[in-house]
This record gives sequence, structure tokens and C-alpha cells, in this order.
Amino acid sequence: MQIDLQTLWYLTVGTLLVSTSLLLWERQAHPARARGLAILAAGLVAFVLGCVVAMNRRHVPVAVGMGATNLLMMSGYLLVLNAAASLDGRRYLRASLIALAALAVLWAVAGAHFPTAFWNHVSALPIALASGLTAWLLLRSRTARGLRSRPVAVSILAFHAAFYLGRAFVVPLVVQWSGPEMLAIVAKATMFEAVLYSVAMPMSFLALVREEEKQHLLRLSHTDQLTGLANRHAFFDQGSRILRERQGRPVALLAFDLDHFKAINDRHGHPAGDEILKLFAETARAGAGPDALLVRLGGEEFAALLPDCDRHQALSRGALIASRFTAAAGRAEGPGIPATVSIGLAAPDRSDLSAMLASADAALYRAKGLGRNRIEAAAPQALSAAA
Repeated sequence: MQIDLQTLWYLTVGTLLVSTSLLLWERQAHPARARGLAILAAGLVAFVLGCVVAMNRRHVPVAVGMGATNLLMMSGYLLVLNAAASLDGRRYLRASLIALAALAVLWAVAGAHFPTAFWNHVSALPIALASGLTAWLLLRSRTARGLRSRPVAVSILAFHAAFYLGRAFVVPLVVQWSGPEMLAIVAKATMFEAVLYSVAMPMSFLALVREEEKQHLLRLSHTDQLTGLANRHAFFDQGSRILRERQGRPVALLAFDLDHFKAINDRHGHPAGDEILKLFAETARAGAGPDALLVRLGGEEFAALLPDCDRHQALSRGALIASRFTAAAGRAEGPGIPATVSIGLAAPDRSDLSAMLASADAALYRAKGLGRNRIEAAAPQALSAAA
């Protein structure tokens, strides 16, 4: 079935309008990315306006119609670039306006004398550059790093950039070799590619936004909202992975329990208790080491999984955390509430996370029974001997 060029223009406009509607609808579901989705939707609207002008350019002088179409299209590509930049909180409004002004001057100076060459070849170069730069931004994006949809989005933009580079540099050679009738084939190929781009590019951006939102929700489900530490679910998920990755290397586990925490809540109120919990989290985060998995297990109970840390180092870190916490809690500029912590160190022969936690808990309860505000270490096979 043959499809004429005018039909392809209408098809491109239709797909762009559908994609725009979907982006605007999705803004409600992703308020954190509403601005980026709005910028992308504005870019698609610019593409639609460019298509409408291109379809009616025979009603105006040749250079004016072609130049206006190219400027509108470039506005769309620069808005797409800014939508991609918004993922990392950046924008390039001034640079985009300068680029559009430069392109307008180029059309006014040279495009008026060589409109056909500009339309068929030269105008493709800024489109290729804008698409290539957008692909580069996504490739380097901190936000998109690790998202499975990023390679798809980058590939779509890179292919689009390569296609227009071909229009700028390869097509002139092909036309010179095979004749001007090749331009009609290139025009159809351009419109077919435009239809695909008008669907694939917005959908890939939406995939990035949705996947980012999913990862954000997953992080929230693994995070204790009061202290910002990992929660119990994350402890068993991430901790098991740490143990698997470090087989044959030392991994220590410390269990913490704030002493007389109920009395602190009863005497000073729950807001003061929350401040004590947050203070301990900050102190433990600073003292446990950069590779430690620090979690709030619940209530006033915490744990720290310490990779590449032997028994002696773990005891040293636990004692450091305890002393710093007690000092910080009692300072006048801090909560000003006397607070201490009891600590238990898991036995070194435990390799299963649940067994390590049970061993550390047994040592912790012994520390509680011996008067609190101290650190105790479980002996190898302590649980077996107790059984």
C-alpha cells in the first residue's frame, strides 16, 4: 500500500497529539516530574506546529515557510533536551534561545538564497546535534543511571541523531550520484521515521519517569521514615546480599538497644524520644564506617552489619558509637537528656544473617542484665551451648 507524503504528515501530527495528551495526563500521577513532562509536552506541541506550517508552506514564500518550519522543529528538539536535563534539575533556556536566534539569522542570511539546500540538508544538522546532545545528557544523567529504560531512550535519540546526520552529509552525495528523484524517497523515509520517533521518544521518557518513581517507592519501603536508616526489611534483603558477596571475608554484626528508652518517652515526651532516636542514628552512621549497613529494626533497637570488619574492630567501633552518643545526648545544645546504649556483638562463627542477629541479641541481653551501658560479645557456639 502506497502512502503519500501528505498522509504521513497527518499521521505524524496525530501521533504527536496522542503522545502530548498522554504526557499531560501522566503529569497528575508523577507530580515530582510534572515540570519535565510539561516541557516535553510543549516540545511535542512545537513539533505539531512545525508540521502544520510545513503542510501549508506553499501558501507563503518558500524561504519563509521552510525557515519557520525548521525553527519550530528546533524549538521542539530544544524543549526535549531541556526535558531530559530536568531529570537532574538542570535547564538550558538561555543556550536554547541563543541557538534558535543563531538559526534564525542563518536562515535570514543564507537560507533565503539557498532554501532548497537548507531545507533538504543544512536544516538537518542542528536537529542531529540537539538529539545527540539529548542522548548524551541521558547517558550521563545521575537520575537515569541504573534505570533499565535508559539504554532504550538513549538508543532512540542516538538513532534519530544518526538519521539526521545522514540527511545532512550522506544524502547530498547520494542525490548527486543517483539524481534528484532520491529526494522524494528521503522525504518519505523522514516522515516514516518521524512517526516512529513521535511515539517512541515520549514513551521512552515516560518509561524513565515511571521506573524512577518505582525505585523511589522501593527505597521508601526499605527506609525508616524517622531516622532515614534502612529498615528491618532492607536489613534482611541487603544484609543477605552482603554476606553472599563477602564469603570468606570477615563480617561483624552489632545489635544496639537504647537504655531506659520508655522512661525517656514518659518523662520528656515522644518528640524528645524521637530526637534521641535520630541522634543515635546520626552518631551510629558516622561511627560505623562508610560500608556499614545500619538499620533501625524497630522501636529503640538498631543493628549495624560491618563488612570487612573483624571482632576487635567491631568492638572498637561499637564502643566509639556508644561514647559519642552519650556525650551528644547530654550536651546543652543537643537534647540535654542523659542517654546510653547497650550493645551486643554476634559470635564470629555465625554465617547466616538470622543466626548472627540472634547471637548479637543474646549478647545484647547479657549487656542489659549486667547493668546496661556496655558492650558484650557472644562467644562461638554460645547459642548451641545454651540449648
